Amino acid sequence: MRATTVLLVRRDAEVCLISDGQVTVNDTIIKGTASKVKRTGKGQVLVGFAGGAADALALFSRFEGKLDEHQLNLERAVVELAKDWRTDRALRQLQAQMIVADKEKSFLVSGNGDLLQPDEGLLSIGSGSNYALAAARALMKHTQLSAREVAEEAMKVAADICVFTNHNLTIEEL
Repeated sequence: MRATTVLLVRRDAEVCLISDGQVTVNDTIIKGTASKVKRTGKGQVLVGFAGGAADALALFSRFEGKLDEHQLNLERAVVELAKDWRTDRALRQLQAQMIVADKEKSFLVSGNGDLLQPDEGLLSIGSGSNYALAAARALMKHTQLSAREVAEEAMKVAADICVFTNHNLTIEEL
């Protein structure tokens, strides 16, 4: 997935989900202040998405429905969403990825039916995700920065390297 960077950092009892604000179509920057991180589930769940905007918003709406259906049980909601995404013909066409998190768990959900949980509390998606992830891993290993501080510094690194990532950040924390 190109044209965005979304990073989740979990440290101690803190969870921070952060994204840049750049919207790119091919090689043209269309917008610099988009919000790709949202709060749902009565404010208890964070969601970040990358990919086609319409696809990501459709996926977000479907996820909200699953979250309501399963009384805010995040793991059950993402498992059911991944199953639907893998088996439903219309959903399989969506070109998007999502990171979802609550106070205890984090998941990456993709259109391939992938449902991944991180080992070390870090997840990233989008074109600058490898840069942000590498920076976050180094900061987690060699500093005592908070989850938010790690996320912000890692995103600065990604924005300095990836042409599809900018410095306009949206941040949500639990």
